[in-house]
Amino acid sequence: MTESTAAAPPGAATEAPHLRRVLKVPSLVLFGLAYMVPLTVFTTFGPVDKITDGHVPGAYVLTLAAMMFTAISYGRMSRRYPVAGSAYTYTQQSFGGSVGFLAGWALLLDYILLPMINYLVIGLYLNESFPAVPQAVWVIAAIVLVTVLNVLGIKSVARINFVLVAAQAIFIVVFVALAIRFLVGGTLPSMSAPFVDSGTSFGSLATGASVLCLSFLGFDAVSTLSEEARNPRKDIPRAILATTIAGGVVFILLSYVATLVVPDWHSFTDVDTASLDVMKAIGGAAFTSFFTAAYIGGASASALASQASVSRILYTMGRDRVLPESFFGRLNPRFGSPANAAVLVGVISLAALFISLDVAASIISFGALVAFSCVNLSVIKSHAIDGRDWRGRALIPHIVLPVIGFALTVWLWTSLPKDSLIVGLCWAFVGACYLLWLTRLFRRPTPTMELAE
Repeated sequence: MTESTAAAPPGAATEAPHLRRVLKVPSLVLFGLAYMVPLTVFTTFGPVDKITDGHVPGAYVLTLAAMMFTAISYGRMSRRYPVAGSAYTYTQQSFGGSVGFLAGWALLLDYILLPMINYLVIGLYLNESFPAVPQAVWVIAAIVLVTVLNVLGIKSVARINFVLVAAQAIFIVVFVALAIRFLVGGTLPSMSAPFVDSGTSFGSLATGASVLCLSFLGFDAVSTLSEEARNPRKDIPRAILATTIAGGVVFILLSYVATLVVPDWHSFTDVDTASLDVMKAIGGAAFTSFFTAAYIGGASASALASQASVSRILYTMGRDRVLPESFFGRLNPRFGSPANAAVLVGVISLAALFISLDVAASIISFGALVAFSCVNLSVIKSHAIDGRDWRGRALIPHIVLPVIGFALTVWLWTSLPKDSLIVGLCWAFVGACYLLWLTRLFRRPTPTMELAE
């Protein structure tokens, strides 16, 4: 936190540092959007445009539909358990400590790698713009800056997120305006073709939708701030749904405009950098530079948000002695932030100095999709089975919607590349071994989470 705790008078009891409820719905939504990075649509635009043969917006519609079911499950579980911890908390409370531990362990793979990927992207783009400065310098500078901001506390993160999301919003407005001018000045293509036309293949749309799932990673991160929300039982569910819908609409809009500007993906100079061809077409070199700046700003915002989230998950697991309490379960007495966890994530992110973007990106969604599946199952277990609340009007929210959400996430999970499945399963095996050691082959109970609001 940015506000320091006032010094206690001599002899007075000293209050232990704790997370403070300072965030309202707008700040929570901004946090989620910063985590998702609205401009990330341009990262996968070219490859998915090729996969879907020019129907990226149609693929985004499928992905948004799939994510909505899981977002609803997150909202329902966050209302029941309004504490930090996300899928770890929900699975632990629904299926017990051991299963919750494995779900949290899988989720860590996603959360720990997300900051590192953002630092890697920042280094790549800045090195491209300023070749005289080594990429490693940009990566280390970004890690140090973001880690310091996270140690200072969540309010400083929220303020920076507002600025960075605002910069992306300005870019989006300018991009759409220039694209309209470009389209009006030329021959208008079919307005519905980017979604579906006579040559649309559902199989290619489905494959593209599974890849675009990466764009939505982060809507669940809002739930990790439950202990810092003013009214977590109402604000967190609303913020999760608002973040998912807002992010999905932005992705569909930007991919739709970009597809209208360059309808034929065969004309791209390189599908991996197709967005640069779109920017050059509507605004020339100057607008391409503006795009690069906005994209780096988005990556910085995502690094801030993702490092804040994983720090709080590690703090929660440390507080419950799932991880060493002496290191992870402590807050900085001055800033009230999980400083130890934030610094550790910064150190881990130094892997951006030697890992490739392809390797990191190929394994990142494994943990997220495992967590999404567990949250959907948690709704069924906690509400329909344990709570016996599944008849009448409860049938749809407690059975039908989470079953659909679970089926869709499993479908996306099985669509992952083989390498990411191998790495993810290795990570899960390490987690299972640690659980066996932690419980001494289950002769000791798995530490459970305290649910004080």
